[in-house]
Amino acid sequence: MKRESLNSILFYFILSTFFFLMSVAVFAQTQTIRGKVTDGISNMPIIGANVILLNSDPLLGTSTNIDGNYVLENVPVGRQAISIRSIGYKNQDFPNILVTVGKEVILDVKLEESVQKLDEVVVTANGSKAAPNNELAKVSARTFSLEEVNRYSGGRNDVARLASSFAGVSAPNDSRNDIVVRGNSPTGLLWRVEGIPMQTTNHFSTFGTTGGPVSALNTNLLKTSDFLTGAFHAEYGNANAAVFDVEMRKGNNQETEYTAQLSAFSGAEFMAEGPINKEKGTSYLASYRYGIASLAATGTSATPYYQDFSFKADLGETPLGRLSVFGLGGISSIDFLGDEIDENDLFANPNQDAFVENSLGLLGGKLVTNLNSTSYLKTSFGYSMNTNNFNQDNIIRDQNQNEINKYRATEVKDRDNRYTINSVLNKKFNARTSMRAGVLVEFYDVSSSVIDRDNRVGIPDEDGDGIPDEFRTVRDVDEQFVLSQYFAQGEYKFTDDLSVTAGLHAQQLTFNNDFAIEPRAAVSWGFRPNQTLSAAYGLHSQVVPFPVLFYEELNAQGESEKVNNNLEFSRSHHYVLSYDRYIGDSWRVKVETYLQDLFNLAVDDTSSSYSVVNEGADFVFNERGNLKNGGTGMNYGVELTVEKFFSKGYYMLATASMFESTYKGSDGIERSTAFNNQFVVNFLAGKEWKVGKEKRNAITFDTRLAASQGNPFTPINLDATRANGGREVLFEDQAYSQNYDDYFRWDMKVGFQLNGKKKKVSHQFFVDFQNVLNRENEFTRRYNEVTDEINSVSQIGFFPDVLYRIQF
Repeated sequence: MKRESLNSILFYFILSTFFFLMSVAVFAQTQTIRGKVTDGISNMPIIGANVILLNSDPLLGTSTNIDGNYVLENVPVGRQAISIRSIGYKNQDFPNILVTVGKEVILDVKLEESVQKLDEVVVTANGSKAAPNNELAKVSARTFSLEEVNRYSGGRNDVARLASSFAGVSAPNDSRNDIVVRGNSPTGLLWRVEGIPMQTTNHFSTFGTTGGPVSALNTNLLKTSDFLTGAFHAEYGNANAAVFDVEMRKGNNQETEYTAQLSAFSGAEFMAEGPINKEKGTSYLASYRYGIASLAATGTSATPYYQDFSFKADLGETPLGRLSVFGLGGISSIDFLGDEIDENDLFANPNQDAFVENSLGLLGGKLVTNLNSTSYLKTSFGYSMNTNNFNQDNIIRDQNQNEINKYRATEVKDRDNRYTINSVLNKKFNARTSMRAGVLVEFYDVSSSVIDRDNRVGIPDEDGDGIPDEFRTVRDVDEQFVLSQYFAQGEYKFTDDLSVTAGLHAQQLTFNNDFAIEPRAAVSWGFRPNQTLSAAYGLHSQVVPFPVLFYEELNAQGESEKVNNNLEFSRSHHYVLSYDRYIGDSWRVKVETYLQDLFNLAVDDTSSSYSVVNEGADFVFNERGNLKNGGTGMNYGVELTVEKFFSKGYYMLATASMFESTYKGSDGIERSTAFNNQFVVNFLAGKEWKVGKEKRNAITFDTRLAASQGNPFTPINLDATRANGGREVLFEDQAYSQNYDDYFRWDMKVGFQLNGKKKKVSHQFFVDFQNVLNRENEFTRRYNEVTDEINSVSQIGFFPDVLYRIQF
């Protein structure tokens, strides 16, 4: 079926379903908000904290019990505001809680103790609405919530695509969710799930990359989590660009609830949660998804298959502490058949059959042990894995383009297994002083085999049948090694408005015995009740991507050997200065300026423009051997965020980033990096209209506009490429001297939220019109074997992504 016909069918289905939902009459219902209130540093429950439903008449509220738990019943459906208050602690307000009849709201809260604590006096200062969960993060950090991921237009229920709307983040590639932060390569991103580092959380990922076409991280299981974009504190290591610190939420420990969802892009899903033992407060949460992206715009005519399963179980108190177990698993595959591929396919070649199989997994546990009233130990332990198998068959055709022969050209078998333990001690000495220290150990079991004879002119063809006689070994790795990280960081609060943090992070890689020690520090000063100045510094280090580290070449004896295995960590100094201002209760303006000084980067041993800083934005890495540490880079820029938090029925987020990202290879010439698109602008807004007899249902409208300069690229030497058997040869002396066309995209999303008439059932229906102008943003310029020319390939055009969700 043609894409145009499919779009027409989807359009009429969307239209008819929307008007059907609009015609359903509904009545008012109420729901329950429950959760736990704890001290943000010591993790101890706060007894007697008041939980108040703001703007309720008569005033509706409750208080926490001896375990810090609370239950607020009879909360009207719709968007509500909650305030948590306790003597001696800063108030914490939550102004935008979406309450539906189909699902209870679970809201766990950590309060910050006031330094100016007075007996029987309630501190009135509020915690920041945008403050990260990790209180040690003073700059370049913000939270993202499940509600935001689902709300923003163009996000495809993907936290990485959501982050592309934040200041300093660029993602001008509709086919993948790679995150470019402040001009850094996507390989500089760290994914942490429940404290466990993972290479990636995406389907169809490849060895050494962090992004992919489809996320395997189910947003319906996530709690509000942190995203950090620079100068992160000592707790985080082995990352030079950014950190996604993701946590799964607990299931409802009192009521059994279900969610079913259908989306053109993320697939069909069913989720269940509920109590294991109500008296002990234990619970489970599990979800299964099956991808149906054959209905979606994926950039290829081949059909991708993927499915994933996620779960978390809170098993309650044990003799060692409170234990939870969690897991994430996914499999994906796609077959690119040359006879069915268009020459403008984003991923495939019509003269090749390619077969891709991927899997990823995480299985772990978390133990939280309260040692005493002022300290606790949080330990995560688990096993994670990523595998990638890729086989490519080249098709030999006659002059009439008929297939006459076929041969295996490439075989890739990658496996990255990790066994991890991450233990963090938190100690609160008093309201002013606290400390956090920990150790993270990852045992790697890595095997990687790549053999290739695709368009390699150096491989003989003695019998002249068009099939190269032998394979070239690119990688043949079977290694076990350990990456150990250690940190300690303290915080001192002079007042409620002035605090400093300082710490050290160290890491060691046993593969080549590389070691680094890194100081980190930050200061935050609220010099006005609504204005804050912050500054931070950090030295950061990261292991070179494995495809580079394990690369092999033939030696003088004709044997393959590793030629990059002595490469040390890539390193960078981060400097950040931040100004944050709140205007009224709902508006925020934030300006950050930064400088990243990168050094010890892997570059060629001989004079060239190559640097590892440009790797990581594609499925494969360049083949470069005999690299040395010695390259440098510089990223600097300014970012502006203007945000109107959801209130009075609407929200707005506008971000603008202007930056410069340059590097020097071994030739000493300063050039733009592959990610130096210099400016990125995003505008998001949404409006909600309450409808129905009791105004408890809503029509929603959301929109997003994104624009950026096109990424730099290195032009192709056409004559040399033809002479090289079609394997691209670049003008390396002109590295990243040209730019793709500027990127622009407009997304628009409309929806309807409906609460059931009698039973506790809620419905949500959205249609996300992605790239509504059908703009043909440039994807790449590449040598085309069919036309024997350099052709420009466009990204995904207009597509409506439909989502229906029912909760009961």
